[in-house]
Amino acid sequence: PLTVTRWPDGVRGKSFFQKQAPAHRPEWVRTATVTSTSKPIDYTLADDLPTLVWLANLAAIELHVPLARAEAIERPTALVFDLDPGAPATIVECCHVGLQLQGMFEHLGLESFAKTSGSKGLQVYVPLNCADVTYERTKPFAKAVAELLEGAEPDVVVSRMTKARRTGKVLIDWSQNDAKKTTVCAYSLRATERPTASTPLDWDEVQVARDSGDPTSLAFEAAQVLERVAERGDLFAPVLSLVQELPKF
Repeated sequence: PLTVTRWPDGVRGKSFFQKQAPAHRPEWVRTATVTSTSKPIDYTLADDLPTLVWLANLAAIELHVPLARAEAIERPTALVFDLDPGAPATIVECCHVGLQLQGMFEHLGLESFAKTSGSKGLQVYVPLNCADVTYERTKPFAKAVAELLEGAEPDVVVSRMTKARRTGKVLIDWSQNDAKKTTVCAYSLRATERPTASTPLDWDEVQVARDSGDPTSLAFEAAQVLERVAERGDLFAPVLSLVQELPKF
């Protein structure tokens, strides 16, 4: 179920978020009704090319998704860590933290996958795809991981949103593991001066970016992303299907 951000006057103009699918949508646009605190919302399901083209025509540049699918909206399919750098830190510092997360989960026997946010940060996903997983389990687990890394590297990592604490550090935003939150979708464009996109990475690329110290090395524009997929396939595909279980803690 998509939440989109629309820029009808271009990326330099005003934007607005939209959850409810427009009433004037074509009949072939599929939707899913999800209950909310006020009233049910009919979300767009962009599961075919015509719907994506229609969304582009609406200037829906950014596509944001929850961690659950429409048919099981209360069940997260993955654990996510949104790594957000506080200036002067950049995605390079995010790569360092991402590699720490990858190593931690590898030690636990779990695979993790990285993608750029398409803006300044990096996101790390741990696929779950289990029938019995809940946000009541994943959110405290993510918080504990973030606090563990903050304790290990307090000069680099912060686990709380307070802006005064974030200068030059990487915020591990564990709060994304919530039924009410959305994260930018893999391959979504971002509404920036350059048409960059949220781009799946392999861990070797993350390592190279950290070692080089070059934040521009992980900024991919739309055409580059299409070339990457043609050459490498979909690096993020396992996130949709890989079944893993979180350890008890």
